[in-house]
Amino acid sequence: MRVKVDEDLPVGRFLQRQGYDAQSVYEQGMSGWKDAEVFRAVRREARFLVTGDKGFGDIRRYPPGTHPGILVLRPARPSITAFLRLLEKVLQIAPLEDFQNCLVVAGPQGVRVRCPAEPLPPTD
Repeated sequence: MRVKVDEDLPVGRFLQRQGYDAQSVYEQGMSGWKDAEVFRAVRREARFLVTGDKGFGDIRRYPPGTHPGILVLRPARPSITAFLRLLEKVLQIAPLEDFQNCLVVAGPQGVRVRCPAEPLPPTD
């Protein structure tokens, strides 16, 4: 599965070790891009976005079914270890493939998943 890791997260190598085709915003020269620009790139590249940016957790701006999938990691205290633990918690529930087209927010209180009412047809 193709994944884009936002510049605020140190989880790209972990995802690669899990078998994901993970590319970071930083590696792609997209550092400093506004959320709307990153979102357009995610859609254009058909990549699942993993981010720590709570703005991407806004279901009104990023409704399920309008993107390949978004996972927002929101630890109580941001640190490399905290982000990795939350990501591991999500992956224990299901692989990212199971969250395609969904908006997932993981934090200390648990994991919230919002998926589109009807599955989208596959993209080419």
